[in-house]
Amino acid sequence: MKVGRLSLITGIISSVLVLQCWFAGQAVGAQAPASKPAAEPNGPSPKIVFEQAIHDFGPVAPGSLNPCKFKFKNEGAGVLKISDVTKTCGCTVFTLEKKEYAPGEEGAIDVGYNADRGSGVRTRHLYVLSNDKDNPRVELTIKASIAQKIVYDPEKLDYTLRGKNAGVLELTLHSIDDQNFAITAFNATGDAVSADFDPNQKAAKFVLKTKMDIQKTGVNSSGRIEITTSHPECPTITVPFSVLARFKVDPPAINVLNAEVNKSVERELWLLNNYNEDFEIASATSKEGIIKVVSQEKIGNRYKFNLAIVPPATRNPTRMFTDTLTITTKDGEKIEVACRGFYQRQ
Repeated sequence: MKVGRLSLITGIISSVLVLQCWFAGQAVGAQAPASKPAAEPNGPSPKIVFEQAIHDFGPVAPGSLNPCKFKFKNEGAGVLKISDVTKTCGCTVFTLEKKEYAPGEEGAIDVGYNADRGSGVRTRHLYVLSNDKDNPRVELTIKASIAQKIVYDPEKLDYTLRGKNAGVLELTLHSIDDQNFAITAFNATGDAVSADFDPNQKAAKFVLKTKMDIQKTGVNSSGRIEITTSHPECPTITVPFSVLARFKVDPPAINVLNAEVNKSVERELWLLNNYNEDFEIASATSKEGIIKVVSQEKIGNRYKFNLAIVPPATRNPTRMFTDTLTITTKDGEKIEVACRGFYQRQ
């Protein structure tokens, strides 16, 4: 009897344990779904879609401001947040009313393209940065063909100081749309070039006789002529010019690297006459006394200078020194040669 009772008690206990395990399993199974997130951790995603990503202005006038609009829509389910709009150059400006757009909301980026003074095809880019996971950086493209309404010939004025037409060249201006215009101003770098014109005269074509002022030219002089006109689509014309000066310096400047205080550096300098003329040197002087002319030798119609550059002690925080060698010819022309030196790093 005792054994039978023990077996019965053991069986009851085992049954209770089995039932407890079963109920425990049911409880765990009921709690399992609660451990999953109720929604996606990042929430619904926005989606930025532009009507067009490229705007082609076609022909535009030099110096003109050209507006356009890039329209977009948030076609996603989340709030679109635009963090930044960047551009590739300073010739484009833009405005964006706000930076956040609800699902289905539309917006626009207003862009203004400032055409430069040159001619030819131009391409510029803007980049829209947002929280669109699939397209976080959208590229917008602007294209334009800058067309001069007034063309000029030649494209560059190359003056000489000798010959039949020394210092004088003709410049022809012509409006390609045959619209009459007036020349209202004529300015050149250093006032080196001038031309006579009547600001009250209008025509579709002008032939200007430009004159180079020899007294205002330097060694290998160059610059630009700015011509202002009354043409509504071509207010300014820029014409480059250069003049073949009497003399050429080789090298055009003296540079000394890794200089040491009071340690002389030798340099060779040549002065040539571009017109193969004979000339004589009156003097060669150093402004700061850093450049020493060791010797000079005339070889045909050119001079060879042997120089010694002696770097001085300096407190200049940039650790450099400068000087100017002025060569004066016997007929009074002065040629200046710049010298720059950079000390060794300590």
